[in-house]
Amino acid sequence: MAFSRPTLTDLRQQALQDIQNGGITGVTALLRFSVLYVLAMVLAGLAHLHYGYLDWIAKQAVPWTATGIFLEAWGGLKEVTRKPATAASGQVSFPATGTKTVPSGTVIQITGGLTAVSTADSVTANGTTVVACTVQSAGSAGNVAVGASASLGSPVDGIQTVGSVTVAFTGGADVENDSDLRTRVLDAFAEGGENGAAKDYIKWATAISGVTRAWVNPNGYGPGTVVVYFAMDNVRSSQGGLPQGSDGAAAGEGRYQTATGDQLLVANALYTQRPVTALVIVCAPVAQAVDFIVADLGDGNTTANQALITAALQDMFTRLSGPGVTLYQSAWTEALGALDLDQFSVTSPAETIAAANVGSMPVLGSISFAS
Repeated sequence: MAFSRPTLTDLRQQALQDIQNGGITGVTALLRFSVLYVLAMVLAGLAHLHYGYLDWIAKQAVPWTATGIFLEAWGGLKEVTRKPATAASGQVSFPATGTKTVPSGTVIQITGGLTAVSTADSVTANGTTVVACTVQSAGSAGNVAVGASASLGSPVDGIQTVGSVTVAFTGGADVENDSDLRTRVLDAFAEGGENGAAKDYIKWATAISGVTRAWVNPNGYGPGTVVVYFAMDNVRSSQGGLPQGSDGAAAGEGRYQTATGDQLLVANALYTQRPVTALVIVCAPVAQAVDFIVADLGDGNTTANQALITAALQDMFTRLSGPGVTLYQSAWTEALGALDLDQFSVTSPAETIAAANVGSMPVLGSISFAS
C-alpha cells in the first residue's frame, strides 16, 4: 500500500492536538501568538522538511524516478551515459582577391549571434574562399541553414568581410534531458547483453547526440548488410526531424561509399560497436507526406482546436511512423478522439497509409479544416 505523505496543514494540526492532549496543566487551548503555538508551527515545518527529504531519497533510489546525477549513476551501471551537447560545424564562403585565404583560428560571426572559428586555412578558387569552421558554443542553436549571413570577426587582407553559409552547419545538439536519458536507462535494464541484434543497433544509434529515433533493416542491401535509419526530431525540427547529408557507411569502411553530414556522424559511431563482419549503411528515411482533411468540426473549428488537432496528429506520426511502416485509420481516429472534440470526421486519408517502399516514412503533410 502506498504511503500517503501528510501535508503541512495536517502536521500543524497534529502538533497542536498533541500539545493540547499532552496533559499540561492549564492548557486547554492555544492562542495564535503563544509560545506553545509557535513551537507547534516550527516542529510541524521541520517534520514537513524531513518528509520532503525522505520523499526525494525514495525517488533517487530507483531509476524510473531518479533525476540528475543520480539518474546518470543508474545509467552508469549499464554503461548508458548522458549525451553531451555537441557543436555544429559547416562551411562559409567569402569573395576573395587572388589567392588570399582566411587563416585557421579566425573568428567568424554568423546570423543569430553565433560565433564560429575556422578549423583550417580556407581554400580559395575562382574569386571565392571557402572556410570550414565550428561554432564555439555547443547546442542545437548552432545548426544554421545554407544562405545565412556570415562576417569576419576581424578584417583579412584580400577577403571581403561579409559572406554566407554555403554548407549547412550540422551536428549541434543540446545536452540530453532527464526524460530522454531515463528512457534509455530503463531500456538498458530491461534488455539483456549486446550481440548485434536489431535492438542493439537502435540502442547504439539513439545514444548518439541529436538522434531521437532509429530503425533497423537487416540484410537491407543483401546478406551481411545492416541498414540503419534514424531521425533527429529536435536538432532537425525545421526539416521534420530528417537527417541532413548523404547515405552511406563510415569513413573507415572500405566496402561502401562514405556517408556525409548527419549520416556520417552516426555511421562513424556505429562502426566501432557493430559486429566486425557487418557492413552498416546509415540512411535517412524518405519523407512521404500525408495530407489530412478534418471536417464536420462545426463550432469547434477554432484556432485553438486546430492547434490541438495538428499537435495530436504530429504526435501520432512521431510515435507510430517509421520507414516501411503502415498506419491504420484507427491510429488517427484514436489520436483525435482523445481530444474530446464535440464532433469531427477525417475525410482524407480515407484508407490505410502504406509506405511507398521500405525506406519511405509517412510524415504529416498539410491539414485542411472545415466546419
